[in-house]
Amino acid sequence: MALAVKPRLRPGRVYRTRDLSRWGANPTRLAGRLAEQRKLVPLAHGLYLSPKEGRFGLVPATDEELMRVFLDGDDYVFTGPERWNALCLGTTASFASALVYNTKRSGTFDLGARRFVLRRVAFPTKPSPEWFVVDLFQHADQAAASRDELEDALARALRDGRFDRSRLRRMAERYGSKDTQSRISGALDVSAQVG
Repeated sequence: MALAVKPRLRPGRVYRTRDLSRWGANPTRLAGRLAEQRKLVPLAHGLYLSPKEGRFGLVPATDEELMRVFLDGDDYVFTGPERWNALCLGTTASFASALVYNTKRSGTFDLGARRFVLRRVAFPTKPSPEWFVVDLFQHADQAAASRDELEDALARALRDGRFDRSRLRRMAERYGSKDTQSRISGALDVSAQVG
């Protein structure tokens, strides 16, 4: 009788069933056996976490690790209220789900007892605060924010030198709707006035 394969799994890492094929001809059966032995924790169909014990029990996979595996290494960016509120433009929204822009999938997905809302939209590979400003204007209704109040807050922030003016204009032109471009241009104009 052949000895059972003992794969070397990294604690805290998320694996797809197919990732286990390097340790056996039947990765689905191997995943099932490892889950029974509690060496893998099922997160969603075909996704497993190699458990990592922390001080207070099992440490969940990070959102970044989940997205890395779920999107097969494709580019993605987390956005939404946490990033929008950090801009200090007066928003205090919160979502129960993480908002993730990517190039591969759209929809709502439950992974590891967490919900992710994925959207296929254009985004820069290294988002700057100025891009998040444009994204906030694009989704002001979801952030429960008035676009007029956001425009005023942005003008004040620009006066205080909190954002790069030329980068903000470029991000608005590339990623913003006509309304967003108009409002950001208005904030740039008002903030440039000496008064």
